[in-house]
Amino acid sequence: MKKVLLVTSNPIFIRVFKIASIFTSSIALIFILTSFGVFGKLPSVKEIKNPNLSLASEIISSDGVVLGKLGFENRTTVTYNEIPKNLIDALIATEDERFYSHGGIDLRSTARAVCKPGSGGASTITQQLAKNLFTREPSKSFVKRVFQKLKEWVIAVKIERNYTKEEILAMYLNTQDFVFNAVGIESASNIYFGKQLKDLKVEEAAVLVAMLKNPVLYNPNIDKFKNNSLRRRNIVFKQMHRNDFITKKEKDSLQNLPLELNFSPETHYTGSATYFRSHLQKEMLEWSKDVQERYGKKYDIYRDGLKIYVTIDSRMQKYAEESVNEHMSNLQHHFNKEQARNRTAPFYNLSKSEINSIYNRAKRNSQRYKRLKKQNKSEKYIDSIFNVKREMTVFTYNGEKDTVFSPMDSIKYYKTFLRSGLLSVEPQTGYVKAWVGGVNFKYFN
Repeated sequence: MKKVLLVTSNPIFIRVFKIASIFTSSIALIFILTSFGVFGKLPSVKEIKNPNLSLASEIISSDGVVLGKLGFENRTTVTYNEIPKNLIDALIATEDERFYSHGGIDLRSTARAVCKPGSGGASTITQQLAKNLFTREPSKSFVKRVFQKLKEWVIAVKIERNYTKEEILAMYLNTQDFVFNAVGIESASNIYFGKQLKDLKVEEAAVLVAMLKNPVLYNPNIDKFKNNSLRRRNIVFKQMHRNDFITKKEKDSLQNLPLELNFSPETHYTGSATYFRSHLQKEMLEWSKDVQERYGKKYDIYRDGLKIYVTIDSRMQKYAEESVNEHMSNLQHHFNKEQARNRTAPFYNLSKSEINSIYNRAKRNSQRYKRLKKQNKSEKYIDSIFNVKREMTVFTYNGEKDTVFSPMDSIKYYKTFLRSGLLSVEPQTGYVKAWVGGVNFKYFN
């Protein structure tokens, strides 16, 4: 019978065992101290269950179309069931292969990152969510950043205890900033591809997942980074194949596809019913004050994600805007031809002093003038600023045009444009069905 000898008295073995024990105990102690807030305040369970996300309010037409949004961040949240499977697959394969098997911290990835720097990130999707929600801005100090990372670990574990894996995935995608005013995956889908999230193709989903690493460096809409975006997208396909989400044939086919966008930026100046939305914003601010005074209930129209249902019909609004633009473009053409014979164009029967008075009134109403007056600048100084030529972009009916104008040149230029508005009202109800305040809200707001 063989005897097994345990060499527990070996000094090297004892030393290694002690070092390992001390290291493990130290890590556990630091983790415990972090969870008690010794290295900085941690969010409470209530805050984790109710994260403070800024949600834009949506303006919804009578036929169910989102006309635009009111908000500091252009974010619309989605649930897990509204996210296409190909996007979830791409996300898991690229950002966190063991997402469904860890409890917020992937020890294997962490050990790899420590032992082999540069081999890849160790942050799980849950840790990235913790960062997005509670520690977004990284500290410049290395020591503080280490403590920040420890806090993210603790928060990640708490998130895993309070949410399902599906809820974590949805929250993560809802908190990502894809730049160009695209906050959250739904806004990103609309802005970069001009379609709803549920309609994304796998190659489009891969582009958005590729941007998670760095939304600027891998941005498909920035010319100097388009190649980065394409390469990173193809890495996403490689990862999807590695994790058996797509076949090798599908991977090869997808990697050969060109990078195609339908970039549709969303701002206060773009989209449908811009003049109406500007008026509605004022109405909603008054409404929120009234509700607070009457009922003590406070609403923030820019952050609370309200659904604002309006009487505007999106189809009628589209036809109205197209009709005004088409008619005014034609009318402007004839007006300009007529003004070629007018010595006081674009005015009739006005003296030079009256015309100058109109220009000066427009100057005093400009934001540039008001800003300079706030700085206590003299009229002489302001006049000099208004007569300095500079590069600028101006409106034309054939699209925006780059030119060199002084601010006063710009005022005179826009005075040559005819103005128009249109309102369509349903007689039986008084409902406003279409509202056009001008030909271009950005330049004639």
